[in-house]
Amino acid sequence: MSVLDDIVAGVRLDLAVREARTPLAGVRAALADAPPPRDPMPHLRAAGSSVIAEVKRRSPSKGDLAAIPDPASLAGEYAAGGAAAISVLTEERRFGGSLADLVAVRAAVDVPLLRKDFIVEGYQLVEARAAGADLALLIVAALDDDTLRRLHDQARELGLTVLVEVHDEPETERAVALGAELIGVNARNLKTLAVDADTFGRLAPLVPADRVLVAESGIGDETDVKRFVAEGARAVLVGEALVKDGAPREAVARMTGVTA
Repeated sequence: MSVLDDIVAGVRLDLAVREARTPLAGVRAALADAPPPRDPMPHLRAAGSSVIAEVKRRSPSKGDLAAIPDPASLAGEYAAGGAAAISVLTEERRFGGSLADLVAVRAAVDVPLLRKDFIVEGYQLVEARAAGADLALLIVAALDDDTLRRLHDQARELGLTVLVEVHDEPETERAVALGAELIGVNARNLKTLAVDADTFGRLAPLVPADRVLVAESGIGDETDVKRFVAEGARAVLVGEALVKDGAPREAVARMTGVTA
């Protein structure tokens, strides 16, 4: 079993508990109180680098990163630094996140929010929208073609912008064929956790110019941002470097607006 398979198995167990506690109809009812979805694409298409700043306590590869007792406060620092969007990890077993983090961040900031999780069922998309998310992550490696398309369509129907994540050439071809507008290239292989800094540069030429590319993983500072912008990135998704930085507002500001 790969690392990704193990994570998804845990996600499905936790999802079953939530579904038993709150049936889909109950989650859908909460949509009435959710704020209208915010569109991140104009900012992400703008000149210069955009930053998707991540609230991330730990990871399978690095272990504990930061306690983050107040995710809303951290998100406020990100927003003040000019983050185009804020990613909130909601997977609990491996990443220490929760939907409560997303709700808290939504109450604190007005920028678009990404629910970062291993989404395998439509229930999770409804949860995301009800909690105030504006974007949702779909990981191509975790989904077959039929499920990927079904979830992509459902997310769009809910008003969510979809970040479709890829790791290799076949996955990139699948994302392009899907019509994904926002494609994230993750340098970390979720099946092995190995990082290849050349992944973005290798896959970017496979994506049509009218799509928006996001570089993910292995981004430590503005020098890394400049490299990925030169290779075609419009945005960077940064977690570890920001949660470990003593001045996240300033770190986001330094990574924002970088040109090739």
